[in-house]
Amino acid sequence: MLDQETTVALPDRENTASSEASPTKKVGFISLGCPKNLVDSEVMMGMLTHAGADLTPRAEDADIIVVNTCSFIDSAQQESVNTILEMAKLKNQGRARKLVVAGCLVERFRDEIRKNIPEVDAVVGTGELENILAAAGVAPPPQSTSPFKILTSRAEGNAREVQGRFSREGWDGAISDLPNYLYDETTPRVLATPSHTAYIKIAEGCDHPCTFCIIPQLRGKFRSRRFESVVAEAERLAEQGVREITLIGQDTTCYGEDFGLKDGLALLLEKLARIEPLRWVRFLYAYPNKITGRLLETIAAHEKICSYVDVPLQHASASTLKRMKRGGSGDLFLRLVEKMRRTIPGVTLRTSFIVGFPGETEKEFEELCAFVREAQFDWMGAFGYSDQDGAGAYALEKKLSPKEIERRRKRLMQIQRQISKKRKKALIGKEFDLVLEGTSEETDLLLEGRTAMHAPEIDGKVFVNEFADGVEPEFGKFYRCEITEAHDYDLVARVL
Repeated sequence: MLDQETTVALPDRENTASSEASPTKKVGFISLGCPKNLVDSEVMMGMLTHAGADLTPRAEDADIIVVNTCSFIDSAQQESVNTILEMAKLKNQGRARKLVVAGCLVERFRDEIRKNIPEVDAVVGTGELENILAAAGVAPPPQSTSPFKILTSRAEGNAREVQGRFSREGWDGAISDLPNYLYDETTPRVLATPSHTAYIKIAEGCDHPCTFCIIPQLRGKFRSRRFESVVAEAERLAEQGVREITLIGQDTTCYGEDFGLKDGLALLLEKLARIEPLRWVRFLYAYPNKITGRLLETIAAHEKICSYVDVPLQHASASTLKRMKRGGSGDLFLRLVEKMRRTIPGVTLRTSFIVGFPGETEKEFEELCAFVREAQFDWMGAFGYSDQDGAGAYALEKKLSPKEIERRRKRLMQIQRQISKKRKKALIGKEFDLVLEGTSEETDLLLEGRTAMHAPEIDGKVFVNEFADGVEPEFGKFYRCEITEAHDYDLVARVL
């Protein structure tokens, strides 16, 4: 995983016309934000190394530093800006000669970045990933030869474009054309995840009208990768030793709709479940009204498909959901939860909510709290509403104070903490498959891993404190384990 402390780097060539004669430069890469952004970083790193660049895990040793930014909420924007400033300081004081800023922050603040941070030498937006080669001064490799590099749009997205959903009016320096880049199976990638696990981005962009979000403006209309392209990439990753695939996209449950595929995600999961070396296949970011019976039945029917559904509901009050332009209600969502648990025995459910949305009354917040108590999710995230210029909610009235938003967020998380504690305690004595991932960050005396109930990075951990006689720990290997202790979010297990 790339972050500010653990950077991954890429090199640059001074003379692209005579790259064989010019010295290879080291490029340091810092990736911020979500797994979708991480895949973009992996793609840019792959392009650079394919063109002759080298990577270094230390920004201090880099000739060129690339910061791939996030701009989803205010805190993410601030982290991105702080990181850029930190790297600008490193450039001024150290060996780095070039600083490149990429990602969502570029789409939102292209001109401001270049005007206010003169140390930045080049910017690369989310739809311009191939421009990383020119930005780093590396000669471009041959163009993609994929027969599956065909991108289309959904009628829904085209209609919302006419309605102004993707408007960047008021964003100084924003490129008028929407991002339309999407990598394919021939695109080189440098995995930043542990060798046994990898993300595959199956779609990019979003057509939904959610009023709290500017992702459509940042990443463009929804567009799916071709079915065969995703399968080919998964097969190649499996051949390289990857045993867990996590499918991602802004809305994975819309996969294939843009080229007329019904239940595209279910069909894709069925195909991936037949790739022999893979042990686990999962997907993230489902949209509630796109979860079909066919999808749930597919998950239940295949052992390799993790019994795990991540469905961000955002709220449970019908009034709040209407202002969010998402639709739904607590009652509808409870029926969905019941259907998922009925169809997939033992399913792990994750969701997330936004608290303090403009106009959220105490009554609406209490509806959300009651819903969380009733639904009993295994994993839940709660985020305070963050105003975003360009989002529909930016113009809404009755904004709550930051103090009140944080009070509500903490209260909701306290409710979930008690639910999680109870659900984790019920796992004591049960056996699960576990992938061992490394030494615990808490103490060198413990190892840690994950079960199929734990998605990479976002869920709790399983600490391993005991191995059966004769069992030698090996990171990236799967074991059978028994849960022996439970805490609020984490588990303790012994390997059998």
